[in-house]
Amino acid sequence: MQDMKKMMLILLAGCLLVACGKESAPGPQIVAHRGYWKTEGSAQNSIASLLKAGEIGAYGSEFDVNLTADNELVVNHDFSYKGLVIRESTLADLRNDTLRLDNGELIPTLDEYLEASLQYPEMKLVFELKSKGDPAYEATAIRKSIEAFKRYGVQKRVEFISFSLSACQEFARQMPRNRVEYLGGEMAPAELKKLGINGIDYHHSVFLSKPEWVVEAHEQDMVVNVWTVDDDEVIERMLLLGADQITTNVPERVREKIDTYEVKDMPAF
Repeated sequence: MQDMKKMMLILLAGCLLVACGKESAPGPQIVAHRGYWKTEGSAQNSIASLLKAGEIGAYGSEFDVNLTADNELVVNHDFSYKGLVIRESTLADLRNDTLRLDNGELIPTLDEYLEASLQYPEMKLVFELKSKGDPAYEATAIRKSIEAFKRYGVQKRVEFISFSLSACQEFARQMPRNRVEYLGGEMAPAELKKLGINGIDYHHSVFLSKPEWVVEAHEQDMVVNVWTVDDDEVIERMLLLGADQITTNVPERVREKIDTYEVKDMPAF
């Protein structure tokens, strides 16, 4: 019975796409996960990965930001870098010439990343704040991030994502015209909408188990992003469900699937 319910909801999502005329749209927007790093000369969360995402025309480049001990913002996914805990290390510690990314770059500062992004002014900057739920840390990181966006004139290009619900709420409060997407995966779209959050960005497994949330999000006029989608079958399932954005490590492969995808047989969930 549960499987039948899911199938009916998936069919409903497809019907809604047709009703809205999305069957003739170019497909979901492609977000390069940590930039386009699975290519020569690149590395995760590097300046090169940002520029390579721009070169291939990605809708957005996703990147992760941490705050250092001396309150500087750096682009890195983990809370540690090359054995150093970022929150306990200064920018000078992290920018030691012996500590380099896989492509030879130093860890980028947020300022360096934003300055480089000016080369591709149409590309969105999908900004993930890394947070452990420390209110003081979040307040400082959010304030300094927004100051940096305004300093480089990119505030209209930024889309915010975070596993921290409080950070999402604060970004939504301070930047009400920007897209804010929660990453946690446990909250229904309608709950988030009541908190002022206008998007969901959940792992594909969440949407496979709760396809009705795609429909609910669209009914709430919310954006649906899905991460991190690299497998061909999962790409097709997310296309069928009507995701608005696909975050991926293989952006060119996703574009190829979007360009050639046709709704034929219903995939098994």
